[in-house]
Amino acid sequence: MGAQNIWNAIEVAEEARESSNSNNPSSSITIEISLPLPDMIPQIIKLCKDLFKKWSNLEDSRFSVETVSGGITNLLLKVTVREEDGNTVFMTVRLYGPNTEYVIDRQRELLSIRYLSVAGFGAELFGVFGNGMVQSFINARTLEPSDMKKPNLAAEIARQLSKFHQVEIPGSKEPQLWNDIFKFLERASGLKFDEHEKQRRYETISFEEVRHAVNELKHLTDLLNAPVVYSHNDLLSGNLMLNDDEEKLYFIDFEYGSYSYRGYDIGNHFNEYAGFDCDYSLYPNKDAQYHFFRHYLKPDVPQEVSDKDLEALYVETDSYKLASHLYWALWALIQAKMSPIDFDYLGYFFLRYDEYKRQKAKSLSLVQSFLANPHTR
Repeated sequence: MGAQNIWNAIEVAEEARESSNSNNPSSSITIEISLPLPDMIPQIIKLCKDLFKKWSNLEDSRFSVETVSGGITNLLLKVTVREEDGNTVFMTVRLYGPNTEYVIDRQRELLSIRYLSVAGFGAELFGVFGNGMVQSFINARTLEPSDMKKPNLAAEIARQLSKFHQVEIPGSKEPQLWNDIFKFLERASGLKFDEHEKQRRYETISFEEVRHAVNELKHLTDLLNAPVVYSHNDLLSGNLMLNDDEEKLYFIDFEYGSYSYRGYDIGNHFNEYAGFDCDYSLYPNKDAQYHFFRHYLKPDVPQEVSDKDLEALYVETDSYKLASHLYWALWALIQAKMSPIDFDYLGYFFLRYDEYKRQKAKSLSLVQSFLANPHTR
């Protein structure tokens, strides 16, 4: 996985605009995500025939469906279609999780997918339906959190993220991070739970304290004037796939993608080294971060990155990692109310918020020292 030349973002945007003239097929069919797979298969076959008319008369036996993964916000299915001419087509059907519209802007996601696909990211969009989308199948394995810290993979993730951050998506370039956090805060602060124990735990949260934390951090990070780029915003191991034979890395699932701050996307990625167990002792040390930064800032000549640029990105990332904790903590509260998935979202809120509080003094002091030193800016 060697360094690659960075492409021209404007040319990629023009290609995407040209390809957008051909609309993807759509269907009003919705699939009940809670069904067991055997009961879901007939609905998936019906959907495929409705979306792709060339298959409308194929025998059902020519379709096979298997589960790829089940995540916190969606379910992935692999569909294999054996056409009459002997050709075999592989696709991924992605079913949105129930009530995910409370935390995910699907219109924003669909807008970005075509442009990201043209730039070489994720799977190609084949069609959309009532509660999901159909995409090309990626033949690769999903990474584990422990994979991300391997030096060769970390360097490749950094190179790909540098490329990702150059994609131009049409529309407003206004960063959405704080808009989304304040939206989550508003929704999270007015919840009512039917279960007594959940309500009791929820009522221990001081939303006045949380709001102060958000305002304080926004004010401080604004002083850094961090670059605004199109960001993945959810670059955990489950959204990274690797074809080991071809040594090709894929970014997938752009549900949370938006224009945001460069340091946020990187800091959020580093937070994900901890996995869902939130073992933040696994957060990369300064040397590991600098290794990442070198390949991010100058993918072709990482050894030429200056100490000044490394320090600046280190401070930027360290401050925005706090915003990542606040974002996902508030997200978890909304999921605790809305999601039918058996996961302790309330517990996840406290894990992320407690880590924010534990890291706050160190990170804010680092930012303040950086801002006070004219030689580092």
